[in-house]
Amino acid sequence: MLDARRQILHVDMDAFFASVEVLDDPTLRGKAVVVGGPARRGVVAAASYEARVFGVRSAMPMAEALRRCPKLLVVPPRGDRYAEVSNQVFDVFHRYTPLVEGLSIDEAFLDVTASRSLFGDGEAIAKRIRADVRDVTGGLTCSAGVAESKFVAKIASDMKKPDGLTVVPADVAAFLAPLPIERMWGVGPKTAPTLRALGYETLGDIAKADPIALERAIGQWGIEIRQLARGHDLRAVVPDRDAKSIGAECTYEHDLTTREEIARTLLAHASRCAERLTENALAAGAVVVKLKHHDFTLVTRRKTLDSPANDATSIHEACLELLARFPLDGARIRLTGVQAQDLRSAEPEQKALFRDEREHRRRELQSVLLRAKERFGSVEAPLTFATLLEDTTPRTAPEGDLEKKGSWSRRGRRD
Repeated sequence: MLDARRQILHVDMDAFFASVEVLDDPTLRGKAVVVGGPARRGVVAAASYEARVFGVRSAMPMAEALRRCPKLLVVPPRGDRYAEVSNQVFDVFHRYTPLVEGLSIDEAFLDVTASRSLFGDGEAIAKRIRADVRDVTGGLTCSAGVAESKFVAKIASDMKKPDGLTVVPADVAAFLAPLPIERMWGVGPKTAPTLRALGYETLGDIAKADPIALERAIGQWGIEIRQLARGHDLRAVVPDRDAKSIGAECTYEHDLTTREEIARTLLAHASRCAERLTENALAAGAVVVKLKHHDFTLVTRRKTLDSPANDATSIHEACLELLARFPLDGARIRLTGVQAQDLRSAEPEQKALFRDEREHRRRELQSVLLRAKERFGSVEAPLTFATLLEDTTPRTAPEGDLEKKGSWSRRGRRD
């Protein structure tokens, strides 16, 4: 008779971007490797475990990573390749259950409760998935956690990295109790000192905490983490989660100091967003512009569009309206970015009398650009805007991409 408890898996690829680079270039094996912008003003997108020995971590400024490990090998990101391997991995997940919730390009929750009669219990399924991933990718490893809930499965998958498997016992509270509070979702470098100052050192302390005192310390969220620390998490695995946004951004070798320079970069980002929207039959209901100053101050502006759009011209026009709202006198901008938000399916164009002819031409242009790329390849865009041909701004980080499975960033902290 099958156990009535839920069986949730959290599967997480090990140092995914860096591991793909080592897979494709075996000369990198055993070396300290990071994926990121080649210049010192870039950031680390991923680090091999050999690099992590030196304290190098994702999201770390490249200059700091190179200071910690002078022999660090920096490899530029290849988003298309990572997406290709990610698709192989997610195809494996779907062999065992349709209930797959992607958190990012390299990790997912799987509800295998109903799959046990075919493939065995959660542990057996996790072992098969890990073997299949290694096989289809040519050697990449992943770590997995098996538990009754998403929260606990995610904690478990981190316990024996890399290439590990942790199965949480029936006494979930006892499993969680000795873990430090930093294991809790959302407890980062700002919240942890607050909790520790109040005497909360472990998840067991949080589980036993007075709910009123916890709420007084960190707000309503305190009630939520108390429940999680007790192992109470009834959230379902939600398959095929829609993309939240499509974004593109870039960090520059030299600060941008004029509106004209910034506007040109926003056109490049808008073009990239429009391409991804068109590829995925999506349209944006809102546009966000992001500017990061030389001192790392980040400022954003958002505009709701009059009607959903998926062409570069419409998105760039919205960007220019937003750019006018930024105070830029004397500003030095190190990063610019554009996000298409409030995504929805691109509606078929209205016919005849009620169709906006300008919108129609813009969509046609976007389709032409996409067809040209599909025909001639994407190493160098065969067609682009004339303005962008004049852009020689040195870049240190690549354009962003479709946040297809949530976000490419790993494990964002609440604070």
